Amino acid sequence: MPAETLRAVRGDLLCCVDDPGLSLDPARQAAALRWLPDGLLLIRGGRIAEIGPAARLLPRLGPDVPVDDHRGRMILPGFIDAHVHFPQIDVIGSYGEQLLQWLERYTFPAEQRYADPEYAALAAQDFCAQLLAEGTTTAAVYCTVHAASVDAFMAEARRRNLRMIAGKILMDRNAPPALCDTPASADRDSRDLIARWHGAGRLSYALTPRFAPTSTPEQLAVCSKIAADFPDIYIQTHVAENRQEVAWVRDLFPDARSYLDVYDRYGLLRDRAIYGHCIWLDDADRARMAASGAAAAFCPSSNLVLGSGLYDLRVPHRVALGSDVGGGTHLSMLRTLGDAYKVQQLQGISLSPAAALYLATLGSARALCLEDKIGSLEVGKEADLVVLDPHATAMLRRRGSVCAGLEDALSAFFLMMTLGEGVYGTYVLGDFIPRTG
Repeated sequence: MPAETLRAVRGDLLCCVDDPGLSLDPARQAAALRWLPDGLLLIRGGRIAEIGPAARLLPRLGPDVPVDDHRGRMILPGFIDAHVHFPQIDVIGSYGEQLLQWLERYTFPAEQRYADPEYAALAAQDFCAQLLAEGTTTAAVYCTVHAASVDAFMAEARRRNLRMIAGKILMDRNAPPALCDTPASADRDSRDLIARWHGAGRLSYALTPRFAPTSTPEQLAVCSKIAADFPDIYIQTHVAENRQEVAWVRDLFPDARSYLDVYDRYGLLRDRAIYGHCIWLDDADRARMAASGAAAAFCPSSNLVLGSGLYDLRVPHRVALGSDVGGGTHLSMLRTLGDAYKVQQLQGISLSPAAALYLATLGSARALCLEDKIGSLEVGKEADLVVLDPHATAMLRRRGSVCAGLEDALSAFFLMMTLGEGVYGTYVLGDFIPRTG
């Protein structure tokens, strides 16, 4: 879209403007939502310029202003996936293992293919296309140990004008030789990639040690220095996903108080640090995360598939939502929300529709320190949107015909989704991309 072109998008506008919390207090839930049936978004230069009722704004538009008419459909902020592995689209649905065995049997062999830049480039095209087909417009992405995999992903994301966070995995032990770097090469490659991609278009770089067991203390010391030298980059890794993994870290780092403390000793807890899973943390760890500004990525789908455990949302720190493909079996944040609801139900927690929407949009934006740019439908924010069709299937139409209000309809939508059914299309900086595939 040319910088000064004005575009109008019409439909039922829905977003969160605050955290509805887990208390189910009706007043707080209602106050957190902004719902405008038959509303109009005016977009200029890729940003939201004005919001209001269609009946009020349409007469002010000149005849040359295009209007995308989505009446009967819901327009939400684009979804945010805070933890996903783009090379693992090749192992989605792999059977029968828990975390450490799954890495050895499926993930490590698949990731070795990404030494080939052409293979990585084609996979990046497929991955970005599938994210958009599911309504995801921002993600925090793990590439492989190969710098070329980061170049492939970042180039494709920039070509599509996507707001993405990504980084090269760092591993110098406990992995196949073909997937190991060294502290020196990790330092060199990370700094080169930061210079090439951090701040290029809408891209941000993430320092990405895979997890503590695959990095020596020497490599973690390199991470500490890079993090200190570049305070505005992201940090992403895994922590306390699986009990066997936690025991392994205890053996490898006997002087650390906890798994999370390993990272803390290297200065890796701060704003823009995203820790995948966080299931087996204790109260001291959770308090430390809250004090540091670090966020947890809640990945319910992969936690269920790999049998890792049940994450409890009643925590004091920031939380984002992640698909964790390929442990997760889909890139759909709608299905991920359905799994999140079920995981909380098993612990006696009711995840309201408003809280679910918050988790996939504004909550994740806040966790990633991006709430000034994305996550809600507000003037000045980037026009990354997802258009949902509540009548996409016969079953959705029937259920929708008897829904008792907005929250009932939203809950049914999250819990009834399979892959991509309800996503009609996606906007990236105001440009519409109809769903395909």
